Amino acid sequence: MSNLPSIGSYPFLAEPFHCDCSKRLFIGHLGNHLLNAADYHSSERGYGMNYLNTINATWVLSRLAIELGEVPLMYDKFNVETWVESVMRYFTNRNFKILGSNGKVYGYGSSIWAMINTESRQPVDILDVKDGAINNCVEKEYLCPIASCSRVRIGTDIPLVQTIDTTYHDVDVNGHINSIKYIEHALNLWSLDWHKQHFVKRIEVAYVAETYIGDKLNFYKMESSNATCTEALIRITKTNIDGEAEVCRIKIVFNQKIE
Repeated sequence: MSNLPSIGSYPFLAEPFHCDCSKRLFIGHLGNHLLNAADYHSSERGYGMNYLNTINATWVLSRLAIELGEVPLMYDKFNVETWVESVMRYFTNRNFKILGSNGKVYGYGSSIWAMINTESRQPVDILDVKDGAINNCVEKEYLCPIASCSRVRIGTDIPLVQTIDTTYHDVDVNGHINSIKYIEHALNLWSLDWHKQHFVKRIEVAYVAETYIGDKLNFYKMESSNATCTEALIRITKTNIDGEAEVCRIKIVFNQKIE
């Protein structure tokens, strides 16, 4: 681990059936590539999920921001660079850079992760793991030029637009609803024609609570537009036998496609 660079770089491909009708990579698949890069990076350095599971711990995503100048086209090869910018007791900041051939930059990502106990679901002190080995991998000089993740403040007086069931394909290796699934379900709130004419310039997600199979997800949405973009705020709650509770807040900025 001590011989590895602080920045990891991992190759990916915009596979045909991971692309939408405009032949651009689905944002959900791009998000999963970022999360996979994070896992590869942490696993190579000794604090990934395979090791953490042996001590009843795992990483969970707390906040995520992705900002794009362009989305990879079908068959585009690209690399996701990732690095840890800072570490606190219960959270770590991790950044991403999405790079194509000839130095082309598709965009950047910023994220905040927490470590939790897989049995109690309570926070774990990150600095207790391997005597704080993660501190040896912090990279402060490689800059991520986008705005960092926010709390995505949304009021509670916005309209309910959809309620869905959670099913098998929503559940990930941690046993809860996958972080990226919230993004995919949120983007489904717009029509195919809308997506043909717009692309996601920036998306921010603030995760509040975990959701499990059998919970219903409720989507509350408001949006505003100007001459250049449309901004949407989405509040997601879960409904189960305990009632309704907020689980996620999302902000999406759409730009008009010019291609």
